[in-house]
Amino acid sequence: MAPGDLTIVRAYVSQMQTLTTDGPVPLTVLTEQERLFQEAVREFARTEVAPKVMEMDRAQAMDPGVVRRMFELGLMGVEIPEDLGGTGADFFTSVLVVEELSRIDPSVGVLVDVQNTLVINALLRWGTPEQRTHWLSRLAKDTVGAYALSEVGSGSDAFALQCRARQDGDGWKIDGRKMWITNGADAGLYIVFATVDVDAGYKGITAFLVERGTPGFDVGKKEDKLGIRASSTCELIFDGVSVGADRVLGAVGQGYKVAIETLNEGRIGIGAQMLGLAQGALDHTVRYIQQREQFGRTIASFQGVQFQIAEMATEIEAARLLVYNAARLKAAGEQFVVQAAMAKLFASETAQRVASACIDLHGGYGFTTDYPVAKLYRDAKIGTIYEGTSNMQKQTIAKVLMR
Repeated sequence: MAPGDLTIVRAYVSQMQTLTTDGPVPLTVLTEQERLFQEAVREFARTEVAPKVMEMDRAQAMDPGVVRRMFELGLMGVEIPEDLGGTGADFFTSVLVVEELSRIDPSVGVLVDVQNTLVINALLRWGTPEQRTHWLSRLAKDTVGAYALSEVGSGSDAFALQCRARQDGDGWKIDGRKMWITNGADAGLYIVFATVDVDAGYKGITAFLVERGTPGFDVGKKEDKLGIRASSTCELIFDGVSVGADRVLGAVGQGYKVAIETLNEGRIGIGAQMLGLAQGALDHTVRYIQQREQFGRTIASFQGVQFQIAEMATEIEAARLLVYNAARLKAAGEQFVVQAAMAKLFASETAQRVASACIDLHGGYGFTTDYPVAKLYRDAKIGTIYEGTSNMQKQTIAKVLMR
């Protein structure tokens, strides 16, 4: 991809629109256009992201040039309509983007994931025409988004919110704190969930659009994390933050619906992130075992090593089919909640198993920071925690199946 060149993206979208009109796309295989698009994103990640991965990890910050290039290439506004400056593609395309970026750096993958599968999706579904026109054009051009739901006492119990919003004339004032907010240090727009009526329980929750720089709003402590260290994870502080009525996303008291429906989609994105991570770890390991020699031959020639590679490749392919299937269902407007939970559960646990096994196959070198698998091992741990722990995914699957 040349700087600012969206030709391949536009051609891909045009082809996909034709395919959609002519008939359904197969669930678990890529069309030729999708494959070419995937290869273009892979080449961008390999040539422009990979050289900066370890530097970003050490600095615990995203390289501004990488973010700028992803805006130029349309990767930060995959589903935003073309007339608003976006790529105009579908949800499945955003999943391909997250997978390929995460193959090189899951920190970059999750920045793009939150932007596309959470923030943009929420605005596309719940935004007024005026909100979509104003904010989506900015999110396509140069503004990073963040999704502020979690709090100190509100993790898996997502709606135990202490953040409050009280009516103030025609608008609202927000007070409280948010924790563990991905893209917190990089964002210009935050979707903030606050309770407007404590007595109404979860039906008192409302989603607000809060812009960086609004008086009373500050980005607080940046977490010093085990993995995905280039991805900013921050505390947000709201002290009498005034927002107008036009900053309510969806209806007042409907924030729980915004959160649930958006997170169901976001789980597919995290599945794609973990899928890409696992594939990246395996890619590094396959190269390594064909170069490393022990007992006078490469360790790739040992049957025990070959069996481990085969098992990992099979698990990764199973995760890929689960993620792709959930994404296809969502893009087609079909029911996908169980499939999203399964994809997130399996892909995140596969990523941990594969990254661990890849460390083993690298031996002592795998335990050093000289080889990429050490970083991917650290990055993998978050997959079973954020956007719904593994236990929460299991609970979702079981509840739906037992209705």
